[in-house]
Amino acid sequence: MPVPILKQRDYLIATIQAALTDDDLKKLRDALVAQVGEFRSRGVIVDVTTLDVMDSFAARTLRDLSHMSRLRGAETVIVGIQPEVAFAMVQLGLTLEGVPAALDLEEGLAYLDRKTKRKTAAK
Repeated sequence: MPVPILKQRDYLIATIQAALTDDDLKKLRDALVAQVGEFRSRGVIVDVTTLDVMDSFAARTLRDLSHMSRLRGAETVIVGIQPEVAFAMVQLGLTLEGVPAALDLEEGLAYLDRKTKRKTAAK
């Protein structure tokens, strides 16, 4: 199932609307990393609000996406992790180490605004 990727200002927003296969997750990762360069995006938001399960492959793929995007010059934030999903991830030892998370899309946008403004100010 393809995931829609929207461009909003300098950011890309991917909203996962249903459970994805491993292949779908890889395609999403690859598409986002490619579009970071294509649109010269400074940030990526992955909205996982509708997911009620996050397995080890999904967590690793999201972590890889974040690291790949950072190497291309864009920050990534994961938004919308449900309480039950967070609890299960902790119980299973799954981490999104090095990947920021936010409560919802609004907080994700605010996080990216703060991060990208700091980068611009440092230049």
